[in-house]
Amino acid sequence: MQARTTIHVRYGETDMMGIVYHANYLLYFEDARTDFLKTIGCPYSDLEEAGFLSPVVNVDISYGAPLTYGDTAIVQTRVIESRPTRTVYAYEVYKQGQEIGADKPCCTATTTHCVVDAKTFRPQSIKKVAPKLYERYLEVMEPLEEKEA
Repeated sequence: MQARTTIHVRYGETDMMGIVYHANYLLYFEDARTDFLKTIGCPYSDLEEAGFLSPVVNVDISYGAPLTYGDTAIVQTRVIESRPTRTVYAYEVYKQGQEIGADKPCCTATTTHCVVDAKTFRPQSIKKVAPKLYERYLEVMEPLEEKEA
């Protein structure tokens, strides 16, 4: 399952070259991940209210065509791997007007997350502390195809 999030590029997100500053894509991915979790019926706030957090432990980004002020981006998000100790999300960023899945994305990325106790920051098994979310991940997961890996 994939979710799509619309992002309107603001002036303050661009650099002196007029393109989106590379680190701002991380904010776009966070918005997209939050939307994805709502879409699958497991909002991130549920995890926080249960006393857990899901920090990013790894990011891999490849930039292509730039986004600029005034562009509208569409971030397509999916879970490509889910284990009790980590979850990997994949993102494809398109400019509005591109054909999603057919045109080359402006940016692709993956983020890897673990689950930790909010007070101690000790890693936890998502399967044990958030079994509903873990089961939803397994249901909606779309692993990378061989040609993409």
